[in-house]
Amino acid sequence: MKDLPELFRSSRPLPFYLCFFLLNITAIAFASSRPPYSPYEPAYGSLNLFVTMLYFFISLVVLALLVVLMTVKVVPQQNAYVVERLGKFYAVLQPGINIIIPFVDRVAYKHSLKETALDIPEQVCITKDNVQVRVDGVIFIQIIDPQKASYGIADYKFAVSQLSQTTMRSEIGKIDLDKTFEERMTINRAVVQSIDEAAIGWGVKVLRYEIKNITPPQTVLNAMEKQMQAEREKRAVILQSEGEKQSAINQAEGQKQKVVLESEGLRMRQINEAAGQAEAIKSIADATAESIRKVATAIQEPGGMNAVQLRVAEQVVEQYGNLARTNNTLILPANFGDLSSIISAAMTVVKQQEKVS
Repeated sequence: MKDLPELFRSSRPLPFYLCFFLLNITAIAFASSRPPYSPYEPAYGSLNLFVTMLYFFISLVVLALLVVLMTVKVVPQQNAYVVERLGKFYAVLQPGINIIIPFVDRVAYKHSLKETALDIPEQVCITKDNVQVRVDGVIFIQIIDPQKASYGIADYKFAVSQLSQTTMRSEIGKIDLDKTFEERMTINRAVVQSIDEAAIGWGVKVLRYEIKNITPPQTVLNAMEKQMQAEREKRAVILQSEGEKQSAINQAEGQKQKVVLESEGLRMRQINEAAGQAEAIKSIADATAESIRKVATAIQEPGGMNAVQLRVAEQVVEQYGNLARTNNTLILPANFGDLSSIISAAMTVVKQQEKVS
């Protein structure tokens, strides 16, 4: 019930078949109900009347069925039927069951409202730098106004395909060959915008356009391969030099850090040695002071001065003996023969120091 039989889809109008069918039924009924031509033919009487009524009833049933099929139209989802009434646009049938007037209204166009992909044939385009490339693509369109798609243009698919090709040639001619592969998105947007502006009166919305292949000539491909090879070699040389440069920098930085660390180590060593020497001098001074205090304490005890005199005499003799061993020249005091006087002079100095302290 969705559509008429294949018989009624032909180019001949439906009333032609209805009239042909009714004429056949009428002729059969007339032939069956005619009176006999001669007295020898039997008279059919009521039988002929029954056959005539039967044929008439069948004709009415068939006619009613045809009228129903021509009146009720079931439109599938995402489809639209354009109806003409007496050759003029009348309405657009929406999905579902629709009623039209038979023999007056007819479905002139049937459109699918789904997104449709159209293949754009391959064509030769010339880039800005005069290089021929072969480009093909695919465009996605959708009917948004069935009335404009029916009456705005004879064949919107052919028009969209041709406009896509011309726009593609125009856009490719604006850029160089090297940028054709990089500017695909820009080219796609330009094609969609151009076709969308032109397709306003066609009832068609261009959703997107995609370039499938861009094929340069073989000579250009060879030149591009050589260029890419040279570019790869150039990058390799640059990377090698960058590596050597970084290596030299790293070595210099390592040497610098080494010198800094060595100087820091030497400074810490000198500081530690100075601190050690200071501690040693302090210890020696403390020990000397302690020994002097003990000597002073011992001098104050009974017999301390005699011990001091004995110690002074020993030191004098020892020092003069050292002078005799290390030098050829020996300086002696005038009264060196009187050793007791020398010792008494030293003791006088000691006693004066005690009085001062």
